Amino acid sequence: MSQAGMEETISKHLMDFVSTDPRNSLVAHGGMTIYDPPLVAFALADDPLFVKLKDPDVVGPDHLLPQEWMAGARTVVSYFLPFTKEVRRSNRSLGLPSEEWVSSRIDGESFNDAARRTLISLVEELGGQGVAPVLDSKFTVTNVQSNWSERHVAHIAGLGTFGLHKNLITAKGCAGRYGSVVTTLDLTPTRRPYTAYFEYCPWLATGECGECMKRCPSGAITPQGKNKWVCKNYIDNTIRPKFKPRYGCAKCQIAVPCEQGIPESIK
Repeated sequence: MSQAGMEETISKHLMDFVSTDPRNSLVAHGGMTIYDPPLVAFALADDPLFVKLKDPDVVGPDHLLPQEWMAGARTVVSYFLPFTKEVRRSNRSLGLPSEEWVSSRIDGESFNDAARRTLISLVEELGGQGVAPVLDSKFTVTNVQSNWSERHVAHIAGLGTFGLHKNLITAKGCAGRYGSVVTTLDLTPTRRPYTAYFEYCPWLATGECGECMKRCPSGAITPQGKNKWVCKNYIDNTIRPKFKPRYGCAKCQIAVPCEQGIPESIK
C-alpha cells in the first residue's frame, strides 16, 4: 500500500471507529454521543519541534521524543476528538460544570484510550509497530506536567495553535480531547498551515477577545495567560468533592469564539 493509501486508511479507520463504536456515548445521559468525527494529522518523528518541547519554557526537559517512546519511530499520528454540540451545550452556563460534561471528560477519555488502541492495531495490520505514549508504562505526570503532551504533539502535526486559555484551537474548535500514536510507518507529514504557536487566538494575535478570561470560574486565566496551579486548586477543592470520582470544568472552552472553530476575526 502506498503512503497516501496508508494515511487515508488510518484517517478513515478512526473516523469509522468514532462514528460506530457504542462506547462513544453517555449511557447515563440517554445515550448522548460524546464526540463528533475527528481531525487526523501526521508529524515526522524527527520534526525539530519535538526537541523544542524539551525547553523549560515550552513543556520541559522530561518531555520524551518519539524515538524515546519507540526505537525506529518514523511518524506520529495525532488526532482531535471534538465534543458534540449536545455535550458543549450542556456546559454553557457559568459556575459548576454540567453532569454531562464531567461524564464526557471521564467516559470520553476512556473512549479515547480505546481509539488509541485501535490505531495501534491498525498500524500493526499495515506492517508497522505503534505505541500510544499515554498508555505506556513510561508515561508520567509530575506537577501537572506530563512527559508527552497531546496538545503540543497535535500542534506539531498541524492541527492547531494555542490560545490564551492554553487549549489548542483547531478547525473544529478547542472543545475536545486529543490522542496520538507513535509508529514506525513512513507517512507524509501534514503541512502546518500556521507559523506561530498562537496564530488562531485573537487575544494573543491582536489583543482582542479575552472571552475565556470571563468564562473561567477560578480566575486562573488573566492577560498574562493561564495559571495552572490556580486551575488545579479549583478542580481539586471545588469540582472533585462534588463530582467524585469524576471531574472536569473547561468553561474556558465553551461560549467563546474558538469553541467550535477558528475565530472569524482570525480567518
